[in-house]
Amino acid sequence: MSKQIKLAAPGTTRRIVWAVVAASAILSLPVQAQVMSPGQLDNLVSRIALYPDPLLAQVLTAATYYDQIPDAAAYADQHSYLQGDELAAAIQADNVPWDPSVQALLPFPSVLDTMERDMSWTQALGEAVLNAREAVMDAVQRMRQRAHDNGNLRDCPQYRVQTDGPAIEIEPVDPGVIFVPVYDPYWIYARPRAGLSVGISFGGRIF
Repeated sequence: MSKQIKLAAPGTTRRIVWAVVAASAILSLPVQAQVMSPGQLDNLVSRIALYPDPLLAQVLTAATYYDQIPDAAAYADQHSYLQGDELAAAIQADNVPWDPSVQALLPFPSVLDTMERDMSWTQALGEAVLNAREAVMDAVQRMRQRAHDNGNLRDCPQYRVQTDGPAIEIEPVDPGVIFVPVYDPYWIYARPRAGLSVGISFGGRIF
């Protein structure tokens, strides 16, 4: 049972993100609605807004199953020596009980670790996705636009940044490989300062 994420052709990813998040809203248990301001949502998504679209879709959905994240993070850490088909075989053999979106993050221990280390943030993200999906996606776009305007979001060997449509899309150069961007939200969205260089570094796993 492969847990690979099928990547879409450029121009369709935003629809995939919306579909995945919408499905999560239908299947997840209801939570108490909390209204967040645009600024609060910007801050909430800032650490993941520059993730490539296929990975972002899974993180947003997995956050709605935040109670499953600690166990999944522990499993990913214990199996971090496995990749690709070997990891997929282990997941199948162990019959892990988590939502498919959470399972899809098992090849990315660093992402699950980030979510597990700050469970209040993960829960807040999940509740925001369930209660205000459109507002969350708008916040992602605002943060991407800010990073792009400041010269900190552009094409690189790992990704292509699509800016010619209604939304900024971040697509992998190699559809079979997802790199996890590592960046400091405080600096990556700020206007550049003379003598200060900021940027994005990468880690990654093959699906």
